[in-house]
Amino acid sequence: MSHPPPNPPRQTETVPDVLRCEGLHKSFDGRVAVDGVSFAIAAGETYGLLGPNGAGKTTTISIACGLLTRDAGTVVVAGRALDEDPLAAKALIGYVPQEIALYPDLTGAENLVFFGRLQGLAGRALSARVDAVLELVGLADRRSDRVEKYSGGMQRRLNIAAGMLHEPTLLILDEPTAGVDPQSRNAILEAVDELGGRGLAVLYTTHYMEEAERLCDRIGILDEGRLIAEGTRSELLAVMGGGDRVRLSGSGDLSALAQLLRGRDGVARVEATDSEAVVLVADAGRMLPGLLEAAGRAEVTVTGVEVEQPDLEAVFLHLTGKALRDR
Repeated sequence: MSHPPPNPPRQTETVPDVLRCEGLHKSFDGRVAVDGVSFAIAAGETYGLLGPNGAGKTTTISIACGLLTRDAGTVVVAGRALDEDPLAAKALIGYVPQEIALYPDLTGAENLVFFGRLQGLAGRALSARVDAVLELVGLADRRSDRVEKYSGGMQRRLNIAAGMLHEPTLLILDEPTAGVDPQSRNAILEAVDELGGRGLAVLYTTHYMEEAERLCDRIGILDEGRLIAEGTRSELLAVMGGGDRVRLSGSGDLSALAQLLRGRDGVARVEATDSEAVVLVADAGRMLPGLLEAAGRAEVTVTGVEVEQPDLEAVFLHLTGKALRDR
C-alpha cells in the first residue's frame, strides 16, 4: 500500500528537536486512524495536538511513545530512533495516559515511591524527586492520604507527578484535564505551563481549544487522522483571512455599506443581509470608528455592534466545515 508523502517536519537552526515524528500511519481493521502525520517538538516547547474525540490524537502519541506499532513512519526522541534504540528512547519519555494508573489503597507518596523504583530511582534521590513532583502538582499536603480518598482531579495530578519522577526529556500528556473539577484543571494547566518554562519538551493532546491557546507554543490540528494545519496561534488564525469579525446590526441600505467598505485598507471581507453587515477586519479596535463613519455615509442606522475575536474553534470550523466540540 502506498502512502502520500508526509508533511515536511519543522526545521530549527538553534534548538535541536526532542521529538521528531515523520509520516506516521496506522490503520485498524482497514480503518485509517493516523494518516501521514509529521511534527517536531524542541526543548522548552509545548506542542498541542488539538482535535475532536476520534481524531487520532491518542493513537498518534501512543505511536510516539512506542506503545503502539505503526504501519509506516519514523519516531526519533532526542536523536535516538525508536526502532534502533527503543529502550534508550523510551527512557527519555514521561507518559501520562488518559486512564488513572495508580494504586488506590496506597498513599500518594507510596504510589510515587513504587513508580520511582520501577524507574531505577532509590534512596535520597527518590525521596527528593517525590517531594519535588508533589509540590509541582499541588499535592504536598495530601501525600499521606490514600489515593482512594483523592478526587478525580487530584488523581490526575498524581498521575502527572508519576510521569515526571525520572525527570524525562519529553513529557507526553493525553487529555490530562478530561472530567476534572475546575480547581484541579487549573492546577494541571499551571503545572504544565511551568514545565515548559523549565526547558522540558511537552506534547499535549486536548479537544479544549482554550487549553491549547493558553499553554501551547505551537499547535497541530488533527481531523480524521490527518494533520490539517500547524503553527503558532497567530499563524493558525491567519488562515481565517483576516482578524476580528464585526457585526453591524441596523436598518437602511446595508448592501451600499458593504460596497463602500470593500477594498478599504484593513477590511478583508464584507457580507451583508437585510438586517446586518458582517465585516472581517485586521483590528476591530482600530477599525470600528471608521466602520461607523462609513455607516453614516451610507445612511445606515446602526442599532447594534458585536465584535467576535477569532479563536481556534473558528479555525477548525473554517478548515473542516465542522465544529470542534460537536464531533
